[in-house]
Amino acid sequence: MTKRLASKYKINRRLGENLWGRAKSPVSKPRKGDQGARTYGPGQHGQRRKQKPTDFGVQLMAKQKLKGYYGNIGEKQFRKYYEEAVRRKGDTSENLIDLLERRLDTVVYRMKLAVTPFAARQFVNHGHLTVNGKRVNIPSYIVRDNDVIEVKEKSKQLTMVLDAAQEAGRDVPEYIEIDHRAMKGRFIRTPKFSDVPYPVQMEPNLVVEFYSR
Repeated sequence: MTKRLASKYKINRRLGENLWGRAKSPVSKPRKGDQGARTYGPGQHGQRRKQKPTDFGVQLMAKQKLKGYYGNIGEKQFRKYYEEAVRRKGDTSENLIDLLERRLDTVVYRMKLAVTPFAARQFVNHGHLTVNGKRVNIPSYIVRDNDVIEVKEKSKQLTMVLDAAQEAGRDVPEYIEIDHRAMKGRFIRTPKFSDVPYPVQMEPNLVVEFYSR
């Protein structure tokens, strides 16, 4: 197992949830000899009995879960998203989700051009994409309404892209469109929180409460 995969699965175990709905997650799949899926945290102290979480603990868990889902975004950058969400008009939690869903690596993941947010980030970093005809290799690049995202011609037959496009159990949301034959898609509109196809329950309102303490 690569370090990146190990880190991804460690996030799942630490949070006790299968964040991306992947069948290979240790939270979903018991080890040989185990009675069930490993929902306890990683490390030698992972199986200690958990105490009832405080309000702060619940808010912190909601933040870690949302951060982890989007490829384990760094704290400094994640807080900037919150600050930008506060600055904008409207509901802060909805604004936060909108910003996260507009990240280029997130859009690539939603378009099923990569199997995980981690793979999507790597795909963008390696320069396999154009936005409105221009090469963009910044995963945090914010996509705007009607921006056209296309896989570069020489990258359209990459195995990782073809496998992701055929992945079952994950649908492309309504605020994005994609033609997998052309490997070209468009970001249509601002997503609402209720539009986003999270495999697990997310609580952005608790994230807002965490930062607004």
